[in-house]
Amino acid sequence: MTTSEAAKEDAKKVPAKDPWDLPDVSGLVVGVLGGTGDQGRGLAYRLAKAGQRVIIGSRAAERAQVAAEELGLGIEGLDNAECARRSDIVIVAVPWEGHAKTLEALREELAGKLVVDCVNPLGFDKQGAYALKPEEGSAAQQAAALLPESRVTAAFHHLSAVLLSDPEVAEIDTDVMVLGEKRADTDIVQALAGRIPGMRGVYAGRLRNAHQVESLVANLISANRRYKAHAGLRVTDV
Repeated sequence: MTTSEAAKEDAKKVPAKDPWDLPDVSGLVVGVLGGTGDQGRGLAYRLAKAGQRVIIGSRAAERAQVAAEELGLGIEGLDNAECARRSDIVIVAVPWEGHAKTLEALREELAGKLVVDCVNPLGFDKQGAYALKPEEGSAAQQAAALLPESRVTAAFHHLSAVLLSDPEVAEIDTDVMVLGEKRADTDIVQALAGRIPGMRGVYAGRLRNAHQVESLVANLISANRRYKAHAGLRVTDV
């Protein structure tokens, strides 16, 4: 038996990892850039309510502090740079128009960090929402290009800011599609999503597949307008 054949035989003996065997992320500090906006604020609220330590970031520290005080739950408010420095995981929830500029300015602070991009490049006209395609392919791929020393993933695109921020809603009934290059990183993000009651993180491929995930938000906006709903997604049979 050759060395390669022996290696293959050994590999067969190793049981496949359970995809739902996810790490404990309860002790990690989560920063939310754009945490004073609707989506960022809602995510900060849900994660803090689930027991996560959360820092809201904003271009102006005062705005972040006001939002943090309004939310309570031990949330801190800092400027974007300090938020990035003090966080283990950084969620990017800034408007698409300021996405590149924000990340370029924080390249040093985000080096070595696990970055979760949830930005959706969208345009709006009389016919409704439609997807934009960045030169890099997606917002997440743009983030990866701008942050070569960070571990960039993509997740939390399809969540209703209305539901996230509503204290009367006990559970968010939805799956979160998680994309990234390394399993260890996507496992962490899946586990983070699973901290929020009713939510589940589901691996959905590498960052090259992020465009269609980001674009799907345009379809959800159309459905929500037609049915006056706050639709999310469920992935079946997994």
